Amino acid sequence: MIRNPAVAGQFYPASASELKAMIEAMIDEKAEKEEVIGLISPHAGYIFSGPVAGATISRIKFKDTFVILGPNHTGSGKPLSIMTEGIWETPLGEVEIDSELAEQILATSSHLQEDYAAHQCEHSIEVQLPFLQYFKPDFKLVPIVLAYASGATCKEIGKEIAKSVKELDKKVVIIASSDMTHYEPQESAQSKDNQAIEAILDLNEDELLKRVDELDISMCGYAPAVSLIVAAKELGATGAELVKYQTSGDTTGDYSSVVGYAGIIIKGGGDEMHPLARLAKKTVETYVKEGKTPQPEELTPEMRERAGVFVSIHKFGELRGCIGTFEPQKDNVAEEIIANAISSATRDPRFPPIAPSELDQLSYSVDVLTKPEPIPGKDQLDAKRYGVIVEAGARKGLLLPDLEGIDSVDYQINICRQKAGIMPDEPIKLYRFEVRRYK
Repeated sequence: MIRNPAVAGQFYPASASELKAMIEAMIDEKAEKEEVIGLISPHAGYIFSGPVAGATISRIKFKDTFVILGPNHTGSGKPLSIMTEGIWETPLGEVEIDSELAEQILATSSHLQEDYAAHQCEHSIEVQLPFLQYFKPDFKLVPIVLAYASGATCKEIGKEIAKSVKELDKKVVIIASSDMTHYEPQESAQSKDNQAIEAILDLNEDELLKRVDELDISMCGYAPAVSLIVAAKELGATGAELVKYQTSGDTTGDYSSVVGYAGIIIKGGGDEMHPLARLAKKTVETYVKEGKTPQPEELTPEMRERAGVFVSIHKFGELRGCIGTFEPQKDNVAEEIIANAISSATRDPRFPPIAPSELDQLSYSVDVLTKPEPIPGKDQLDAKRYGVIVEAGARKGLLLPDLEGIDSVDYQINICRQKAGIMPDEPIKLYRFEVRRYK
């Protein structure tokens, strides 16, 4: 059975070359890939939600099979349906259904039914496929459509998926396809979406169901999200991270009635956090909870060297603290991380100190700097590759490389001038450095 594309030429280009070019502009080839059990990705037209989907899928290490759970927008077919055989076509080629896993899920489940009609015109699964094909043309698919169902049913389906994956010892990634709040003013949509996102990041499916109900959050894929959270925890999830959030207003400029889009990864299936980032996390949590400064149990090779270090803390994808040292002040990188992690959490003048209640909502990255080198002019800079230091007398401003929204050297230099209080017409010395970024 062949499932032909239903929304090619509408939600995304029907031309393979145009589709590839569009996806290429929305993904991040340089993003550090992580072991994930699952993710939440939006499914609107690519011009609206593509940047969120692209940023999220760019962050994952690919597996051979993707189980994709989508809501039912059409009302067609059986409400809780799975396809166990066939081919899905997109302009980028064919995606084969993983019949072995699909049949195992169907046999295990007391809720899912074999059905093609529910999938025939439903876009929520289809729009995920070209992004996946861009990175890995030969993956397999298990498509599952969930229309309205009780929270208990969604949770049971999540357990049935996880049980099937374990029994076959399959390496899979589970995707819940969902947009967030629909057609409300930006402020209202963002407020509601933050509540839903918070519950997802806590991997708390019951709290998500409660908030969707009590706050009337029009999140079309809440049922797939609940099944994903339950399955992910059964498969050893260790945490979740918001990769990107935006609304349709960010594309149209009309914030009076928007749709929200969130990209979230659920981590697990490997040691997803680098030891340097894990040390920063442990330091912040220990200091905020107990007022104590921890010591690393064992120094990895990266921790033994001397270098400048910046520790960045994010909450729901937004910066929550970032402080570091241009050049080494401590005996090794481990001590540098500990000192700067505490400063980022408690002494960044742009933010209040981190509270214990926030700790579960934070993500960490550690940048280890090469020694800054003087350069004759800005033509020796590259905003993606090099960080920059701007110096005028005793005043110095530093900016790390490859930061979201900062894509030109002139912008880098202007920000450094502002940070250091250096006027636009003052002569400056320039230095550049590179970083190794650990998450």
